[in-house]
Amino acid sequence: MTARDVRAPGLAALAALMADETRAVCLLALLDGRAWTAGELARQAGVAASTLSEHLGKLVAGGLLAEERQGRHRYVRLADARVAQLLEDLAAQVDPSGVAWPRGLREASAGSAMARGRTCYDHLAGRLGIAVTDALTERGALRQDTGFALTDAGVAWFEAAGIALDRRTRRPLARACLDWTERRPHLAGVAGAALCRHVLDAGWCVRIGSERAVRVTAEGERALSGLLGIEAGALR
Repeated sequence: MTARDVRAPGLAALAALMADETRAVCLLALLDGRAWTAGELARQAGVAASTLSEHLGKLVAGGLLAEERQGRHRYVRLADARVAQLLEDLAAQVDPSGVAWPRGLREASAGSAMARGRTCYDHLAGRLGIAVTDALTERGALRQDTGFALTDAGVAWFEAAGIALDRRTRRPLARACLDWTERRPHLAGVAGAALCRHVLDAGWCVRIGSERAVRVTAEGERALSGLLGIEAGALR
């Protein structure tokens, strides 16, 4: 008799944690990389605060979320970058033909904004993320033919742009993350996180609405055009 894989119970428990639509809504919302209150997530999921609190307890106990308390407020965030990667990889497997169409103009506008540009935990995604990834690849800063790797020229590009790369972490310098709207990989890892943080801190991109959507500012269009040669039309 073949020995049973000891990881099976743990995998089943992990899958069960995500096999609930309310919990899935919360996990996907938290892919913006920020901490949310239970009340904010309850409104996002369209459920009562008491119901949401029970779901959050399971996600925290299961290691998918980390909890922080400030005074009377309870905040939760994704436990770490590995959880974010798992969620994005799973979301990319969802067949877009089976996704319900937006029910009104507001939802359609929000969906369009998310597809145009958004944060994926701590890096850029959507058409914006793909445009940046393609531009870095065309300039020899990023290689995609033998995996996903930042080249020496890429490291030099980040240094010249004044974007610090944290080499102390165990995260890979560059990692491919499959974009669920573009169905192509965008840049993640240390380099992706550093670039995303820089464009937000510099005001090249601003968050819009309560979702993960971001918009490139006029200053950002000029900066990304100068640094990467990306045409403004590709950023709008």
